[in-house]
Amino acid sequence: MTTGADLTTATVRRAADATPPLITEADLPPAGHFVDGKFLGGSAERVIDVIDPSTEDVIAHTPAGTSEDIDRAVAAAVAAKSHWARLVPKDRSELLHAIADRLAADTELLSRLESANTGKPFAVSRDDVDMTIDTFRFMAGALRATTSMAAGDYAENHLSVILREPLGVIGVITPWNYPLLMAAWKIAPILAAGNTLVIKPSEQTPLTTLKFAELVADLLPPGVVNVVTGYGAAAGARLAEHPDVDMIALTGSVPSGRAVARSAAETLKRVHLELGGKAPVVIFPDADLAAAASALRVAGFWNSGQECGAACRVLVHVSVAEQFVELLVGEVRSLVIGEPTAGEDIEVGPMVSKAHFERVTGYVERAKADGVRVATGGGGIDGPGYFVAPTVLVDVPEGAEAAREEIFGPVVTVETFTDEEEAVRRANDVPFGLAASVWTENARRSHDVAARLDFGTVWGNSHLVLAAEVPWGGFKGSGYGRDLSVYALDDYSRTKHVMHNHAR
Repeated sequence: MTTGADLTTATVRRAADATPPLITEADLPPAGHFVDGKFLGGSAERVIDVIDPSTEDVIAHTPAGTSEDIDRAVAAAVAAKSHWARLVPKDRSELLHAIADRLAADTELLSRLESANTGKPFAVSRDDVDMTIDTFRFMAGALRATTSMAAGDYAENHLSVILREPLGVIGVITPWNYPLLMAAWKIAPILAAGNTLVIKPSEQTPLTTLKFAELVADLLPPGVVNVVTGYGAAAGARLAEHPDVDMIALTGSVPSGRAVARSAAETLKRVHLELGGKAPVVIFPDADLAAAASALRVAGFWNSGQECGAACRVLVHVSVAEQFVELLVGEVRSLVIGEPTAGEDIEVGPMVSKAHFERVTGYVERAKADGVRVATGGGGIDGPGYFVAPTVLVDVPEGAEAAREEIFGPVVTVETFTDEEEAVRRANDVPFGLAASVWTENARRSHDVAARLDFGTVWGNSHLVLAAEVPWGGFKGSGYGRDLSVYALDDYSRTKHVMHNHAR
């Protein structure tokens, strides 16, 4: 990995030689699938290397799951679904609270595993674990307070009662950027709604999902949660097409979403998709520019920019563009890059894999070749590890590849606009619709522009602030369905109308 000639002098802080390793052999979960309450070997001998992206070292191996492995896990989930669905809300709630307690007791271990497998700075991995715990606690409470329309006579002499029922068995496919947290965003509402599940984590980052299964194995009835590791083309495809799976829920790329939806269509199963994003950050002349630049230091580079809601596409009014870029570049140049064990102040880690490193740096190189100017950063950093310098690209023309496609790395583009209509039009002119933000001190403008932006979440004078109580999900190419909040419980359940004739 070579350093570009115009790369700002970004360096990677390495752990001192005497620093203990992030994890030991004892910290790793068992190297197998978790099916019907126990860890089992795979049906094939092939294994997948799990790599620490900070060092490029192989730290574990997991089975490459097959269709047979998925079939075995689905059978276990089918066998467990009736008992789990019949539990009253109080009992399911207490089990979810017990899961949250168990995770809280192992926060430090889970954080280290997540950082070892993904390269996340500890600030990110700890935040992931904290929100994982909070997601289970929220769903534990929400499942006891579900509401629906009142029972009553809507046709003469006929009493209508609305029931919310579990769907049955849910197939889950989770991404590599937030392995534990995205698993929790699916598992918690799925269990809360009374379903059982089979989850396939990313083959690149399976460790915390397997560890989760190990930690909660004694809390849940066998078969309620099952984990099969493997590649999407084999294990994921079988999960999506399986006739005994009642719904498939995926967080991942747009191509993965299309493939899953096509497979699911054969059995007419429900589909829940949280896909990519290209979040515009619309900055008007009256905005607090320093606050916006400071917010983007986090929102643009959190998790090394490997974040579907990242503040990655700035649209700033031409009259304040130069001032804003100066503030933003100052923030970005002071970001601390390094291995997780190199210090608590590390803010930016590596890309998750060599392939993703090459993908991100490829976008930057093509942008430079097209005349886009690098204000800071601009390429990869010498290894070991898959580190990319935090980058700000300016003088980005309308319609440029870097401003339309999801780079999914520590790269923020800056475009300018001249009036509000242009800002809204260009903000919406991307295939994604996950998240956006508006920066202005004018409250009327803030509300009006937010209403005109075609994105599932729009922040005003902030970006990338999440809470378990509010929904997360997108429009257009970003998919459909909602994570978090009571809306997720609705997604993972079905409505039944029962009507009683009581005429006498």
